[in-house]
Amino acid sequence: MSNHSTTATTATPPPAMSAVARDLMSRIERKTAVIGVVGLGYVGLPLVRAIRDSGFPVIGFDVDERKIKALRSGERYIFHLGDTFFAELRDDKAFTPTSNPTDLRGADVILLCVPTPLGPHREPDLLYVIESTKTVATVLREGQLVVLESTTYPGTTRDEMKPILDARGLTCGEQYFLAYSPEREDPGSMGRSAQHIPKLVGGVDDVATELAMAFYSRVVKEAHRVSSAEVAESAKLLENIYRAVNIALVNELKLVLTDMNIDVWEVIAAASTKPFGFQAFYPGPGLGGHCIPIDPFYLTWKARAIGRTTRFIELAGEINTSMPHYVIDRVQHALNDDGKALKGAKVLVLGIAYKKNIDDPRESPSAEILELLRDRGADVSYHDPHLPKFPSMRKYRVDLDSVALSAATLAASDCVLIVTDHDAVDYAMVGEHARLVVDTRNAMNRVPAGRMRCRLVKS
Repeated sequence: MSNHSTTATTATPPPAMSAVARDLMSRIERKTAVIGVVGLGYVGLPLVRAIRDSGFPVIGFDVDERKIKALRSGERYIFHLGDTFFAELRDDKAFTPTSNPTDLRGADVILLCVPTPLGPHREPDLLYVIESTKTVATVLREGQLVVLESTTYPGTTRDEMKPILDARGLTCGEQYFLAYSPEREDPGSMGRSAQHIPKLVGGVDDVATELAMAFYSRVVKEAHRVSSAEVAESAKLLENIYRAVNIALVNELKLVLTDMNIDVWEVIAAASTKPFGFQAFYPGPGLGGHCIPIDPFYLTWKARAIGRTTRFIELAGEINTSMPHYVIDRVQHALNDDGKALKGAKVLVLGIAYKKNIDDPRESPSAEILELLRDRGADVSYHDPHLPKFPSMRKYRVDLDSVALSAATLAASDCVLIVTDHDAVDYAMVGEHARLVVDTRNAMNRVPAGRMRCRLVKS
């Protein structure tokens, strides 16, 4: 049995299981079940690590042949996972990377870890979920458990995925099984690897929940049972809406306090001394990553479909999406104070990843900030120790390579704009050699006063 823990909202007797379900349960308990992971990106690959570390054999599937080739050669393509992990995967006989969907027929449990972006009008784009479900349907056989991990609106697993899988001719709950367990990745954060983050588990029926609980409780430190897939889908949205609303709150507070010449970072630190009733959130140049800028709007869309409005979520979205424009205004005013126009000014952007110490640029506000700077005539360059070339993004195309960070580079810049506060950046050198620094992350707070020769503007 697993040493990991399980929790449940209520104690319920085990559901009656078909012979197919009992056989799958036995393989899960003995860890002879083969696990298929669909999507080998920032969510799927850390999950692969957790699964193989727990002793299950793994098939990793991705339509991107470049990732499969990289895995077979041990080449790292996600920075924060480290070189050692990719070398281990290359040499692990229990891990099979593939771009051939028929290989998934050999998996007993199939986990879908695919993107769920927004469309042009902030509507849910389920293309990757639907296409990956269709792929699984082509190989679906008796005795397989399919679990969606992608963040989505309530009802996706039951109403969108199940009909596609049912069309295969198998009976859900008896011959195949379907559940939802949202990913909770926090890339680059120490002590928050996939196996240490509790998992929510909810099936479209009790049998699927029981099977998924049996699997996840052997992979992660804690698995928490909920009553349905819809509860798990909603809980994931609530987690990210909570963060989006509170970040919007401190972003709005930053605008007000800055106009009052009050340091919002000091205010937050002061409020954080209260041991109850307050949790610190921090302002920034805009939201990034695949969760907080996107997931709340999955619920706003679903709410409109049932005739409801979500005013808190939509207001938070308005505030957070306006932050890149505020940052540009701060840069422009800071340059004006030095007698320079933004047009023609040399602006060096530090950090383009959406958060510190990772190489993930998804939805990063840096792309919009760079575009706005260029639109206003600035001569823009960037430095990011983890992203040597600005990657292609859904909405933006920035043809730039990272420049070396040196005393000469800093001195030649009219303004240094800190967008992402990577630890690998020498902020003391920035403080010594830059003329003007606009800091959206409070990164310069770590520089000793004696080494701060630049003019610092907090934004």
